[in-house]
Amino acid sequence: MAAYRLLWTSRCLLRLSFKETSLSRGVWCELFKAVRGHASVSAPWAAHGGLISHYDRLVCSGSLREDDKQRVALLQLEQLNRVMTDYTNIPILLPQPKDCLHSQPTSELKNNTSKVNLRSPAEKKSNEKEDGDVDNTQEESPKPHPPHGYYIHGDVGTGKTMLMDLFYSFVENRRKRRVHFNAFMLDVHRRIHKLKQSLPKRRIGKMTMYDPIFPVAMEIAEETCLLCFDEFQVVDIADAVILKQLFEGLFKCGVVVVATSNRPPEELYKNGLQRTAFVPFIGVLKEHCHTVNLDTGIDYRTREMEAAGKLYYISSEPDAENAVNTLFEGLAYRQNDVTRPRVLNVQGREVTLSRTCGTIADCTFPELCERPLGAGDYLEIARQFDTVIIRNVPHFRVGMKDQARRFTTLIDTFYDQKVRVAILADAPLHRLLDQGPMTGGEARDRLMIDELGLTDEASERLTLFTADEEVFAFQRTISRLTEMQTEQYWLSGDRSRA
Repeated sequence: MAAYRLLWTSRCLLRLSFKETSLSRGVWCELFKAVRGHASVSAPWAAHGGLISHYDRLVCSGSLREDDKQRVALLQLEQLNRVMTDYTNIPILLPQPKDCLHSQPTSELKNNTSKVNLRSPAEKKSNEKEDGDVDNTQEESPKPHPPHGYYIHGDVGTGKTMLMDLFYSFVENRRKRRVHFNAFMLDVHRRIHKLKQSLPKRRIGKMTMYDPIFPVAMEIAEETCLLCFDEFQVVDIADAVILKQLFEGLFKCGVVVVATSNRPPEELYKNGLQRTAFVPFIGVLKEHCHTVNLDTGIDYRTREMEAAGKLYYISSEPDAENAVNTLFEGLAYRQNDVTRPRVLNVQGREVTLSRTCGTIADCTFPELCERPLGAGDYLEIARQFDTVIIRNVPHFRVGMKDQARRFTTLIDTFYDQKVRVAILADAPLHRLLDQGPMTGGEARDRLMIDELGLTDEASERLTLFTADEEVFAFQRTISRLTEMQTEQYWLSGDRSRA
């Protein structure tokens, strides 16, 4: 295996020999880390030219294929990169919005929100009189106007994430953050909950209205001036109802957003419950982000790439179960651990995985996707394990919405964190989702619609009775699983070499 790895690496190095520079094996490994968003500040090759120059080298080496739409998008991102080098949104000294506090907060609340400079206009005037010289200096040096961000959308496998991560690796501004959108919203809800917990208890006969969303936006803005989101997708009504206010706050605080998505802005949260409350967010997003369409009709993840061996098994194949057992035993043999259950602590909850060894987890589909787990749980699994075997993956039917959604979130998280995956499933990968006739449960839903007297148009707007989002997202899952079986992905996810 070591000899095979050396051969593969040598071939890559030969292909990446250029007149301008010669990349070592270590730098080639850094390529995968940075393109997946793990470079700490900027990539080591950033000194050899801009984004377009680096893209040309990757095309010449055969690592990428020339794509006109990708090149146009990179030209725009390169312009933003130049602006972001010296850009800052600090200090953040915005007045409190009228809808944030409807009565004067107690001293306890002031202490809890002081770090995000939540000050009333009266307090600001008082401070200006005391610190006139300082304020005058700040007035003479106004902050630059925030540049527009980018919202890059297109079909699966068109290179959206690759372009965004290349851009991120070249940005030399240290106040940047690259995050999967699911993980970001999980963090937002956690911050909101923490801020609500810090509020003083209500007193009888006195009501204090407090909205924590804008303060949370300011808190995030103090930590970063550039947010790069992968897979901007809204499927949760709890996210949908706060996005407008949250992003208005981020944009007012000077945060620049670069995001990728499978959907154009107008189709976000399509068919979602209470979508009318979400629609104003689309206008906010388009006002502050240029929209880039990357639809090329090509899924680059399905192009011919060297496989990492057999990593996707079908349960009906002879000895498939034994082959997966052998795979686990071979991986576990290299670990300095014994095979045992592992209990993970996620936000005060315990998540038990029944069979693990070191950084290897041998899981079943019910264990991961039929329990009430979410993005936070999957992120913790990704932190603890670099290789996960998933057994008993079913042949998905349209009615299996909850399981399909969890499986999609699971694979998105693992792909984002470069977790290596081996699967034992009931159907081939390209036929994993069955969009056949309605199940008994779906037929009952259809009967309920008829009894309620809803029109077809009205019923189609109810996410409760449709699986459009799940089917759409599952296409991305299939595409990503295809890439996750390649030698390139498998080697780049080997944390023992990091």
